[in-house]
Amino acid sequence: MQLELVKDYYGKLLKSSKDLKTSACCDGAELPPYLQPLLANVHPEVVAKYYGCGIVVPAEIKGRRVLDLGSGSGRDTYILAQLAGPDGEVVGVDMTDEQLATANAHLDWHRMRFGNGRSNVRFLKGYIEKLDELDLAPESFDVIVSNCVINLSIDKPAVFRGAHRLLKPGGELYFSDVYCDRRLPDGVRADPVLYGECLGGALYWNDFLPMAKEAGFLDPRLVTSKPIGITNEAVKQKLGTAKFFSATYRLFKLDGLETACEDYGQAVIYKGSVAEQPDALELDGHHLIERGKAFPVCGNTWRMLADTRFRPHFDFIGDFSTHYGIFPGCGTSIPFASTEAAKPSGGSCC
Repeated sequence: MQLELVKDYYGKLLKSSKDLKTSACCDGAELPPYLQPLLANVHPEVVAKYYGCGIVVPAEIKGRRVLDLGSGSGRDTYILAQLAGPDGEVVGVDMTDEQLATANAHLDWHRMRFGNGRSNVRFLKGYIEKLDELDLAPESFDVIVSNCVINLSIDKPAVFRGAHRLLKPGGELYFSDVYCDRRLPDGVRADPVLYGECLGGALYWNDFLPMAKEAGFLDPRLVTSKPIGITNEAVKQKLGTAKFFSATYRLFKLDGLETACEDYGQAVIYKGSVAEQPDALELDGHHLIERGKAFPVCGNTWRMLADTRFRPHFDFIGDFSTHYGIFPGCGTSIPFASTEAAKPSGGSCC
């Protein structure tokens, strides 16, 4: 039932983002300067039917294969295609006929606009919960993105499992979505307007984290977040005191990541060679790594840079031979009483 509701809401009821009752599904952050010329190359009809709550354009995707889950009219897909270049490919997946029709209607227009001899974009009709039913080979994508769509899914764990299956080792799921500060009551989750507005299906953040880890994404990293203001009075009354946030996470497919930030005395030096971020590479909200400066990192962060597409852009100091405990400042500390406070006892069993 919810799938049909979403199809009707985005395919028939909404004609453009102006028809939304809240900003939850179109509260995207302002594009950084380097992306604005790329947006100018996207067809106006595609832009008008854009629904999203963030920016899902990770750095360093030239020549990469990218999958856009819930691609809609194709706005993000066509931006990503320009960065992937003619040697890369971007595949969009959506279930809504009307949105796919808009995206496909402008394939050749964008190919010529981008100056490509052949299109590096294609769109598939399908459900993001059933990616295994599409003709997509396992471990065939470098990056998977999604913009404010997973909250609409009826089976969110299946989306994460499917994404993990399709990513190459070291690949990442980079996505924006709507989150809530609590588990929503059944009445809110079942309300068709609230669901269509990306609120009823919003995940409680503390349910999302174990869900992602169970799918194999062992150390989710929060990139950006901001609160969503609800100004529609009728909607506000239905939601009560629940608070909502748009947030962007990056989830790397890396085996062996640890459950905490462990300190091995390691550091990295950024070469400044990622075209989109020459002065500093932003891995997540806690790691803005400036060019040329030795930057201490935990073991998991080291792996996210050394075992992914970012490796050529860093020099690495240290290894995993010596462990120094919990990484300083990660919010975790030894649970036992301090050495200074401990008093000698008569024996180890007393």
